[in-house]
Amino acid sequence: MHIGIDFGTSYSAAAAIIGGKLTLVRFGEAEQFRTAVYFPELVPDPNDFELTPELEAQMEAHMRSARLALRRQTAGGEVSRSDQELRRDALRVVRRQWMEEQARAATASVASFQHALFGEEAVEGYLESGGGNLIESPKSMFGYRLDPQVRKVIVHIATHILEHIRLTASRQFGEPVRGAVIGRPVEFRSSMGAAGSEQAIEILREAAAAAGFDEVSFLEEPAAAAMHYHKSLSDRQHALIVDIGGGTTDVTHAELGGIASPLIARNWGLPKGGTDLDVGVSLHHFMPLMGKDIVRIPQHQFVEAASVHNLPKQREFRKQNYRLVAAPYGPRLRALQELGATTRLNQTAERTKISLSHETSHRAPLDFIEPGLAVDATRDDLDMAMEPFLALLERTLTGVRGDLAALPESVFLTGGTSRSPQVKARVQACFPEVPLVHGDPSLGVVSGLAVAASEAVAVAP
Repeated sequence: MHIGIDFGTSYSAAAAIIGGKLTLVRFGEAEQFRTAVYFPELVPDPNDFELTPELEAQMEAHMRSARLALRRQTAGGEVSRSDQELRRDALRVVRRQWMEEQARAATASVASFQHALFGEEAVEGYLESGGGNLIESPKSMFGYRLDPQVRKVIVHIATHILEHIRLTASRQFGEPVRGAVIGRPVEFRSSMGAAGSEQAIEILREAAAAAGFDEVSFLEEPAAAAMHYHKSLSDRQHALIVDIGGGTTDVTHAELGGIASPLIARNWGLPKGGTDLDVGVSLHHFMPLMGKDIVRIPQHQFVEAASVHNLPKQREFRKQNYRLVAAPYGPRLRALQELGATTRLNQTAERTKISLSHETSHRAPLDFIEPGLAVDATRDDLDMAMEPFLALLERTLTGVRGDLAALPESVFLTGGTSRSPQVKARVQACFPEVPLVHGDPSLGVVSGLAVAASEAVAVAP
């Protein structure tokens, strides 16, 4: 059996076509789950590597062996490499061996599938436990340069999520699920350009195989949304699909509707999405209470604190020493470094964003930072916090409009972030002459992926 999987940055979903009808996979009572996994035990962090006396002794042994080997290879008995070079090589070997040992220990400690928690339960388990490791939005890391051992850990995390989806679907449908069409953004968030997207697909393919899928193909997410929209159109038309998710914004120009198959003409991608809005809200509303633009702390440290979806940035923030920062900001920053505090702050930022989308003001308590501390935000504040993302969105859509030979007959808007009134208004402003059709924000992409899985027309990356 084949299913469609929307492996999202913020939320994930799955569906299949059963008896000609779309059937969503249910995760408990919900039709999607937060893309987060919690392991009671820690996974290895290469930044934790420190040279202990034992590791120093191992380095010296490696250097002695290297010197002996060089003397044998050099006819005159002279060492052709400096001690600094030999020490650098020895450090690399010792660090690699340390990471391999840490990865083996982590793999053994989290090998039991039943110990992992997913979605909101993962976040709650992490906040209640006082330990362990919470991975939120792992998709955000797939396209970044990864140490080989860290890559193994990322694949392991993706494997757990995909296995959770496969087993849940198998139980619901009463038969083994062995194939999937997995959605992918036009452009992954990446530090390596096109190579980052290739790496992300490799990670997903490897994780899917380990999770028990025998057949896997990939379909660009806006193309999947186009297939979903296609089913609702009786007449043929040129349409623009705008899919604004948690991590990326994707646009597809397609010929849809009628009895002919969908025809995808072109795709555009922006590696920004709803998580960037949450970071913007956090920086604008909450970080001034932590000293942003007030104390002499580099601005990037506040960005690191707000970026809960980026593990390296989170670790950099937690390594900072704020003991010399004057009150009240020093104590608040140290409280924000406590286990789970940045996750709580991100949840508060997300709730503030949602609340201000339909209310004029919102009070956000921050008692976990300091008793009685709170932020009073207005919709005007939200507009200012969202403007950097909205400006990028407008620039992307303006470029798309310029690339089109003629205006589309409709703009189909989908993706979780499309719920935002500000986002809807900015998309409409870019195409004021074109009807804006609002699709299901959460399930438009997965519905198209389910169709692709049933028709076996997924497009390989």
